[in-house]
Amino acid sequence: MATIAARVLPVPVRLGGGRHIVERNFLLYRRSWVVFLSGFFEPVFYLLSIGIGVAHLVGDFTLSDGTRIAYAAFVAPAMLASSAMNGAIFDSTYNIFFRMKYAKLYDSMLATPLRPWDVATGEVTWALLRGAIYSAMFVVVMLLMGLVKSWWALLALPASVLIGFAFAGAGMALTTFMRSWQDFEFVQLAIMPMFLFSATFYPVETYPGVIRWLVEITPLYQGVVLERAFTTGNVGWFLLVHAGYLAAMGAFGMYVASRRLGKLLLK
Repeated sequence: MATIAARVLPVPVRLGGGRHIVERNFLLYRRSWVVFLSGFFEPVFYLLSIGIGVAHLVGDFTLSDGTRIAYAAFVAPAMLASSAMNGAIFDSTYNIFFRMKYAKLYDSMLATPLRPWDVATGEVTWALLRGAIYSAMFVVVMLLMGLVKSWWALLALPASVLIGFAFAGAGMALTTFMRSWQDFEFVQLAIMPMFLFSATFYPVETYPGVIRWLVEITPLYQGVVLERAFTTGNVGWFLLVHAGYLAAMGAFGMYVASRRLGKLLLK
């Protein structure tokens, strides 16, 4: 019993165990690079269709500091944040559920010296690496389209990694409670409204009081604020609150995921 408890609890954290999970996923996708890169195109298509096509009908936007920017420049950082969210959620929910419930991959891993904390950190790290590649490519597209207005945009990539960390940790934790594929409908039920209403396509000031407050406490809104601030240069100390929110969300999710994996697989 003491041995099982020692493997479930992530403290003290043993560094390096998760790298084997990352290496395994890299070798898996090395021969499926088309599938790997396909996740990059969805936000680009959104940007081209909404940010460019609809932009001719909407006109310019005025930020809270009085700066006027094109609608495409307003939407692009929100697409970057949404891309980080979607990529992290996909990797940390559907993929992990299949590996845990059907492939029984984690049962095999935990028969080795790896611990549940190693599995959690490895899977989340892989999701972050994959999301970082997508985000870097998307930032390049924004640069080529002239949608970056400040050198602060250099921090847009680390911000997208932080967004991915938050949603990957939370997604993996929630997946350990899933019983069947039908439960993933609740994931979409949460993700889609956040994508549509987290100040993605119009300012949060559009909403009335109570609804605006609800929007402002959603995880994606924190990411949208970070990305939009960095790409437009409208930065301030208030961004630390949004970054802290996402960091706490990811860390708590990883802790819950490691505990749940231990209880489910080390019986």
